[in-house]
Amino acid sequence: MTSQSALFLGQFLRSPAVIGAVAPSSRRLSSAVCVPVPERGDPVVLELGPGTGPFTAEIQRRLGGRGRHVAVEINTRLAGHLAERHPGVEVVVDSAANLPALLARRGLAAADVIVSGLPWAAFSYGRQSAVLRAVVDSLAPDGAFTTFSYVHARALPPAVRFRGRLTTAFEEVVPGRTVWRNLPPAFVYHARRPRR
Repeated sequence: MTSQSALFLGQFLRSPAVIGAVAPSSRRLSSAVCVPVPERGDPVVLELGPGTGPFTAEIQRRLGGRGRHVAVEINTRLAGHLAERHPGVEVVVDSAANLPALLARRGLAAADVIVSGLPWAAFSYGRQSAVLRAVVDSLAPDGAFTTFSYVHARALPPAVRFRGRLTTAFEEVVPGRTVWRNLPPAFVYHARRPRR
């Protein structure tokens, strides 16, 4: 087990409802989730729940030093680890429900892309509502939002509720392929054009 995996597992054991997984996301899942990060221009990319940084590394690779990358992590230990490994990323210790205020404090009007590693199926109704509303309110009108869900949790009531909410919150929601080489297997949602 790598040190990152051990750190992630340790934080999961302390707060399973906040961390939501026993292992960091795979490179394959990271690649599938980060598809909307443009490889040109100077986009503003928000990353929610980066954990130990598998999506962070892929976003940084795609940005290649351009734009702004703000990673919002509620766990202080994981945030510290992330800031150490990725000094070019603005790591913020806060709740994703506070996205509009976080953007305003940084002088940013909206995000072009929001990439989420949050455990939506582990969230209560109220928390799902607050975070999804913050995502919608923080995206540019033509912005893209990607997230994922674990295959085994797909039929759970919170996961079903979240899928329904996505289709209400965005004009376009396209389920991506299943990434079987992830622990546990996961599938991706690509959402575009938030409904205000």
